[in-house]
Amino acid sequence: MAVFIYFIVFLVLLTAIVYILDYGYLINGISKTYLKGKASAHIDDGKFFSKNVIETKSPKPWVKADNYNKTDLPKNIVDDLNIGNTASFLVIKDGKLVHEQYWKGYNKISLTNSFSMAKAVTVMLLGKALEEGKIKNINGKFSDYFDEFKTKTSAENLTLKNLAQMESGLDWDEDYKNPFRPNAKAYYGKSLIDATFKRKFKEKSGERFEYQSGSTQLLGFAVKKAVGQTLSSYLSEKFWIPLGMEQNAIWSTDQSGMEKTYCCIHATSRDFAKLGQLFLNDGEFDGQQLLNRQFISEMKSPTKKSSEIYGMGFWINNDNPIKHYYFLGLQGQYIIMVPEHNMVIVRTGSYNNLPKTDRGRPDQVRFLVNETVKFLS
Repeated sequence: MAVFIYFIVFLVLLTAIVYILDYGYLINGISKTYLKGKASAHIDDGKFFSKNVIETKSPKPWVKADNYNKTDLPKNIVDDLNIGNTASFLVIKDGKLVHEQYWKGYNKISLTNSFSMAKAVTVMLLGKALEEGKIKNINGKFSDYFDEFKTKTSAENLTLKNLAQMESGLDWDEDYKNPFRPNAKAYYGKSLIDATFKRKFKEKSGERFEYQSGSTQLLGFAVKKAVGQTLSSYLSEKFWIPLGMEQNAIWSTDQSGMEKTYCCIHATSRDFAKLGQLFLNDGEFDGQQLLNRQFISEMKSPTKKSSEIYGMGFWINNDNPIKHYYFLGLQGQYIIMVPEHNMVIVRTGSYNNLPKTDRGRPDQVRFLVNETVKFLS
């Protein structure tokens, strides 16, 4: 009995220390991963978090091509997809669904986590807010929205474009494995304001490219303040409904209802593909210009500071003979646009420790582009 009492006291003291040191989010993280039989964040964890709904109204299902699913994927593509614990693989060609395949019990109505593919969606919302005049200038200062940044060292001149291009200078270590780093606090913590606004800036904005979830989260705060509504409702009104998405989606939030704008849109693979098609069509869908062409051009234009691999929300590969640009998520979630072949490729799944050796980009993306084009030629 005494041992049990000592154990309880130990747990109470440990819990108190964790909260005093501002690591209370670790307990939440453990409850949503290890106690659910998972080793880390995963594509099905949306149901464990607070969320906002991204509504659709009049679904417009994909038109299937005449050769829809009539030819099996080549063995080399299947082998590669199996290595990465794939949930879905879709190919859109000339605006029609050509190939659609699911694994491990997932199907066309399964909602899975976008992870960082949401970063490009946040930039889309920035573009729409600019187009509607709710944000006057992409080079406007972040401190115009949040006064406390006017006196924050090295952040005085931080712009929205700096945030979109990952040139903020924020002190943010993009480490997904260390539970004591800022990504874990943002993902499992109660307050995104607390996770991001307390961070310092290690250098002046605009000087260097560094991919950081914190930068996109700050951008999300500014866009939300500018549009005066939840980003989920804004995304619904401006894109989800006009695109005729087939299913409602959800966007994970903190306890205040603020969307995790660096990640965590849970949607179907078919609807992810529609986002890709929108960009392939330069922002047009069903005769409507949903997003400004010039802004899209900026999103997919590689920056010099990123060594030509990143634009605004998009990763870009113009080194490959078949040029492409794409949304990229942590565990191998991709929406890939291949303009030369009028093709969109979607892959979702749980590729833990996704290899990135192609100048910081996943080799798998390039492989899937090259081999899928060959498969459908």
